[in-house]
Amino acid sequence: MIDNQKKIIKELHEIFLKHPKITTNSKKVEEGDIFFALKGERFDGNKFAAEALEKGAHIAVVDDKKLSPVKEKRFFLVDDVLETLQDLGRYHRDYIGMPLIGITGSNGKTTTKELIQAVLSEKYRTGATYKNLNNHIGVPLSLLDFSDDLDIGIIEMGTNHFGEIKKLTEIANPDFGIITNIGKAHLEFFKSKEGVKKEKGSLFDFLRKKHGLIFVNYDDPDVMELAEGLNTYGFSYDNNPQAQIHLEDISEKPELKVKLNQTEIQTKLTGKYNLSNIGYAIAVGKFFNLSDEQIKRALENYTPKDMRSEIIEKDGNLIVLDAYNANPTSMQAALENLESLQGVRKIAILGDMFELGEHSQAEHQKIVDFAKQKGFETYLIGENFKQTDSDFEKFSDTKEFLDKYRLKYFSPATVLIKGSRSMKLEDLLKNK
Repeated sequence: MIDNQKKIIKELHEIFLKHPKITTNSKKVEEGDIFFALKGERFDGNKFAAEALEKGAHIAVVDDKKLSPVKEKRFFLVDDVLETLQDLGRYHRDYIGMPLIGITGSNGKTTTKELIQAVLSEKYRTGATYKNLNNHIGVPLSLLDFSDDLDIGIIEMGTNHFGEIKKLTEIANPDFGIITNIGKAHLEFFKSKEGVKKEKGSLFDFLRKKHGLIFVNYDDPDVMELAEGLNTYGFSYDNNPQAQIHLEDISEKPELKVKLNQTEIQTKLTGKYNLSNIGYAIAVGKFFNLSDEQIKRALENYTPKDMRSEIIEKDGNLIVLDAYNANPTSMQAALENLESLQGVRKIAILGDMFELGEHSQAEHQKIVDFAKQKGFETYLIGENFKQTDSDFEKFSDTKEFLDKYRLKYFSPATVLIKGSRSMKLEDLLKNK
């Protein structure tokens, strides 16, 4: 950050401390807000800056030189609004000075973040990324939402292009890091699993230079390869002698149950893929000196939401709704979980996966072949799945499926609903 920008950020931060609510949407401006006039592919926030001020914004941060502070003193003119937002987020994070945990990975980022937040909140004032606002705009906004009385912060970082994690770590400046896993996600841009590993590994690269500490799953070879030479603290379900924490999977029903020392923890999470997410929350809790009982209470009280491995009993069916996002790795894991669940009739309703580029047809076909191998009654929704070679019934979209079926028609059954967010598979649960 050059000296002039440092001066601007310091001045803006002083204003922010008195007016600590930021908005980027002129339609949602409230009295006293700071409006950041961000640009997008289809809009230019500068064009709405005057409107934001009329609605009561204290200042509007703009980068259109036509919007001169001479004409309207509440225009705060900068060279680049987005860069200023990011610099302000970093400045505020350092101003608070709390320990901060950065989380990335192909799958399970948000669930892991929420579990860790639940655990740490048993003892500490904890701030975390709101929902999954984990990109170049969401990360600084999350940091700016942190109050100066917090003990610990947790920032989730997502990516679908090379270089994004590096940028986000520079903004968030984490002291600790977690890579939940490395999977086949965003292959359109990363081309291969090795490309994903390189991008996610940027978090560990940052912490290596900073001499930070990373939390690890000692059973995950991809994570351990990236962790070489770093300070590590973590868990194992496979009795790995390096692990500080040894856990046991003692699950007996759809929801996962784990054993920590002599403490049994019955969660409301399903799917073996969530064992790692639970492990990370336990490891972070133990590192920050929470008792086994505090960790147990937090994990047992946590309820999955937002279509992330939600267990729903409806119309005589046991439904696993996992329709917030999907990639080949998470899709296969969800199908493996379906196989492990009880029930005579098992049904998989699968929606398209996106951002797979040239790998799309092959990866969708692999999922179809896997479902066929497992013998599931399977229904495919979306144009990508429609192009696969199988005898499964296919539908262009969720509406077309609903024109023919309702979930209650399948009762009693164990039903997996899995697909990318834009497929709107949650509509399958609506009563019509």
